[in-house]
Amino acid sequence: MNTAASSAADFKLARDAWGQLALVLADGRRLAGVEVARAFPISAPGEYICIYDAEGHEVLCIEDPSTVPPAVLETLEEELIRHEFVPVVLRIDEVSADHDPAQWRVVTDRGPTTFLIEDADNNVRRLGPHSILLVDTHGIRYLIPDVRQLESASRRILERYL
Repeated sequence: MNTAASSAADFKLARDAWGQLALVLADGRRLAGVEVARAFPISAPGEYICIYDAEGHEVLCIEDPSTVPPAVLETLEEELIRHEFVPVVLRIDEVSADHDPAQWRVVTDRGPTTFLIEDADNNVRRLGPHSILLVDTHGIRYLIPDVRQLESASRRILERYL
């Protein structure tokens, strides 16, 4: 599918029965499991919001979000908040590695939390030589910007997954 800039009448967004975001195009085609992201989150956060299909291909680019209907804009904003929510892990207290999904108990910059990670080979990801991204079973991402800044007990736990 070619990427297209949109006008307000080109599409609708809706949640399916499983809570996934679905894009409904003007011709009636429905794409389930789409993702929303800003094209230029730092230099132009109020412009160019892109919608990607389940395989990560850009389907639609909204040049000016203020041109879409209020209900669609509200859904876009909710998805952007969810997409851009990335707590920073400050400490790893415990990981239950005896079964899958593994339960992680951590302290983040937003407070303590517990989450599940299934398939650690794919959901504990190196982003560079010292940063790690953890992705839980709900798709929430947790960032460890510099493993060297973690205390030694947290580093030992993390080493099992790298």
